[in-house]
Amino acid sequence: MPGNPTSASPDRSVAASNVLDRILVLEMVRVTEAAAIAASGLVGRGDERAADAAAAEAMRQALDDLYMDGTVVIGEGAQGEAPVLYVGEKVGGAPGKGPRIDIALDPLEGTTIAAKSGPNSLAVLAAAEEGALLNAPDVYMEKIAVGPGYPEGVVSLSRTPTENVRALAEAKGVPAEEILVCVLDRPRHEALIAELREVGCGVQLIPDGDIAGVIAVTDEETTVDMYMGSGGAPEGVLAAAALRCVGGQMEGRLLFRNEDERLRARQSGIEDLDRIYALTDLARGDCIFAATGVTHGTLLGGVKRLKGGKMTTESVVMRASSGTVRWIRGEHRY
Repeated sequence: MPGNPTSASPDRSVAASNVLDRILVLEMVRVTEAAAIAASGLVGRGDERAADAAAAEAMRQALDDLYMDGTVVIGEGAQGEAPVLYVGEKVGGAPGKGPRIDIALDPLEGTTIAAKSGPNSLAVLAAAEEGALLNAPDVYMEKIAVGPGYPEGVVSLSRTPTENVRALAEAKGVPAEEILVCVLDRPRHEALIAELREVGCGVQLIPDGDIAGVIAVTDEETTVDMYMGSGGAPEGVLAAAALRCVGGQMEGRLLFRNEDERLRARQSGIEDLDRIYALTDLARGDCIFAATGVTHGTLLGGVKRLKGGKMTTESVVMRASSGTVRWIRGEHRY
């Protein structure tokens, strides 16, 4: 994405982690591939829970094949709410021996999408050293994100949507009418969408899958300039991990609908409930992000079942310390 040519892309100052060096990046892809393949058999069947459960169980089994002492910090829910991949669950095949890794995951990002065979459903995970990922509670998060190549702080949640669009347009050197903003198509975003259209920019509405929506700002081919709106806080951390690898800016602020959600945040160790989190507050240090498409989308193609007992997958895996992005097409037998 064009912008200020003097502004850096991925943060090349990120030091490589000796802990993550002991985990093969491609092994993380095998984990998301397993989840995507398991979910693909239930695409279009209208059963969100069954598809999510299949993806979670496959991801859990694949994680246990890795030599690590892993802990799920963002998962399928609290202990007792989810049978597998709950927050705090230990994963990996080397408990007490392997490198200590925090895992944030969503075995099926876009469960409704998958159930209806819509676009942009993904299996995703992020891995980082212990304590490097925000232990975000399962509440909403207001988010704003742009791709690499812009001055630091070009957009912020402390400004209005109109101010952010105009600031980004100025940094890009185009009128506001040429800015395209991605927003989840939800009733709660009616006022936001109306304001964006009033300022004159384009609005790309997506039905679900805000991880892919945030990542879209880093890909020139999508023509998306900015992501705005509220979605899941756990998904915000996963998206932040991806931006840490490929560059870009993001801020997030937790949103609470009731006292129970505020209590959940405090139990997660969050004291300042009004804090605006910068990208490196959400995901810091070296980290790995991996995703595999379940259904076809703007980021990745979905799982395809071919003749002769074969299927193909499309995946991406990224690492912050190197800024490396690998696009992988896998062929599997079933």
